[in-house]
Amino acid sequence: MMGNRRKNRRKNDERRRMALPQINWRRWTTTIASIAGVASVCALVAWTLDQPIESVTVTGRFQRVAPTDVERAVKERVRGFGLVSVDLDEIQQSIESIPWVDSVTVQRAWPHGLTVNVVEQIAAARWRESGLLNTRGELFETDARYVPPELAQLSGPDGKESVVAQRYLAAQGRLVEAGMRLTALRLDARGAWELDLANGVTVRLGRRLVDERFNTFMSTAMKLVSQRPDDISYVDMRYANGFAIGWRSGKSATARDTDEPRKSTEDRRHA
Repeated sequence: MMGNRRKNRRKNDERRRMALPQINWRRWTTTIASIAGVASVCALVAWTLDQPIESVTVTGRFQRVAPTDVERAVKERVRGFGLVSVDLDEIQQSIESIPWVDSVTVQRAWPHGLTVNVVEQIAAARWRESGLLNTRGELFETDARYVPPELAQLSGPDGKESVVAQRYLAAQGRLVEAGMRLTALRLDARGAWELDLANGVTVRLGRRLVDERFNTFMSTAMKLVSQRPDDISYVDMRYANGFAIGWRSGKSATARDTDEPRKSTEDRRHA
């Protein structure tokens, strides 16, 4: 008898362990119904708000960008979409591809419109013949149809646009304060710098100690250059203890193509 009871007890225990947990189907049904209800409400709200786009307001200070080009780019991207479903990032990228556009902000204007604010590029200098650099030193046009004639011409190796532009902006600021203007800045393949002033004088800075040499030019040679621009062809700052002047006398002043040039007979040395 005792053995049978033990066997029955073991069988009952095994049945309990093998039994599946009970599921509260009513609770799960209520939860699923609630989720479906919320989703339906959200879909209804989205459908209600996703109204056709009827107006596009374009703002900004336009000089080089035509507002009609902006409107055309927007219309190409909103066709077939409502105010909720339209992709604002795609519209922004489309407008930014327009020449002379620097940055764009696109926002929804409920219930039926979009507002677009456009910021144009500011051309700070010309890069080589027909490229344009902005104030951040970025090359934003490589073959511009129109190049403002007042822009200085910068040149250098590919990939050095920003380096040349930053040096130009720094130098131009100091020259303007001194009543002078820079019209060209060149960086050659060897890393040597040379700049042209608006009065026709060229300043050679070389490869080394460029900032120090420019400072020396501003503090020692600038006065002479501003007083006698018609007599001076170039100023060579590549000397350890001074600089050399190339005169417009019909004679050619020569110097070695190194950072320590040799003084020629036509150069005037200033300590």
